[in-house]
Amino acid sequence: MNSQKILFVVTEDWYFCSHRLPLAVEAKNNGYDVVVATRVSDQRETIEQNGLRLINLTCMKRSSINPFRELAAFIEILQIIRRERPDLLHLVAMKPAIYGALSSKLTGFSKRVNALGGLGFVFSSKKLLARILRPMLLSLFRFIFNDPQSRLILQNEDDLALMTEKAGVDRCNIRLIFGAGVDLQQYPATKLPVGQPVVVLASRLLWDKGIGEFVAAATSLREQGVKARFVLVGDSDLENPGSVPREQLKAWHDSGVIEWWGYQKNMPDILSQASVVCLPTYYGEGVPKILIEGMACARPIVTTDMPGCRTLVREGRNGLLVPPKSTTDLSNALAKLINSPQLCLEMGQAGRRIAEEDYSQTQVIGETLSVYRELKSK
Repeated sequence: MNSQKILFVVTEDWYFCSHRLPLAVEAKNNGYDVVVATRVSDQRETIEQNGLRLINLTCMKRSSINPFRELAAFIEILQIIRRERPDLLHLVAMKPAIYGALSSKLTGFSKRVNALGGLGFVFSSKKLLARILRPMLLSLFRFIFNDPQSRLILQNEDDLALMTEKAGVDRCNIRLIFGAGVDLQQYPATKLPVGQPVVVLASRLLWDKGIGEFVAAATSLREQGVKARFVLVGDSDLENPGSVPREQLKAWHDSGVIEWWGYQKNMPDILSQASVVCLPTYYGEGVPKILIEGMACARPIVTTDMPGCRTLVREGRNGLLVPPKSTTDLSNALAKLINSPQLCLEMGQAGRRIAEEDYSQTQVIGETLSVYRELKSK
């Protein structure tokens, strides 16, 4: 048996469960001692029932830019690493990757996997704060991601190009793994629903996810007499300043322009009710999990020509790409699918085949465990 210890550091327990829990369980099944450090909200039982030891991060806050809070979060991670003495760190998302990598350098626990699911607001926004932070982060990336005993996992070619060309990260330290994968049995291909087409946008409900553009497109299509239902699934992210207020979501729902179904746990059931899966995001995505799940369920996808999103779309084959922030193009793309059930069927079937070939959870976990073995041998 392999007695090596892996310490996952993740911002939120719900994100760990939705994106990394199957990987952690498989690592445990392969003999690793798995510890998870994350901010605990309501997923303690799920994590512990899977035989994983849990450490509650009390100082980490995704949206914080308070320097004193950030220093406390860094010190907390540093102390956990010193106490746990892991053989391997798996650092998920931007803050854990930065604070964990710096802690690793200070403690001498240098073997680590830095996994970024997209580069987020700083590299997708044109706002002043993002423009100020960008060069600082690029310099930091060059420092923390060029350690020969670490590997940086990225999810799309655009982020790979940025890291190598702008941040100067050595390509030999980077591994490209396309997303968190999808459980093809949990998300089976299902028949398209009968009746009025249903267009589903499921996400954290942030403005940068294209929520406003989706509602505007729904409004435009209704005014044109297009018969369809437009559904938002998810909730406001109260920690994110770009979150759509619940009052606005309720107002849209009450007006009848869209249906707001709130947060839903059973996404396979939700997707079985969809005719089209839409994500008109202009956020710095990795590879959006909801789009892979939609493809697995044999649904056509409509998304933006943005890093991570364009990775998934074979234009005209399994979905349609539109320019970010273009309500007109989004409306036209949705209308094309709403008005052609046969096209939805064909694109959905193609999407299922692509999900099976390139985005299965089994494949992603296998590729990640290979990275673990690679570092173990160093």
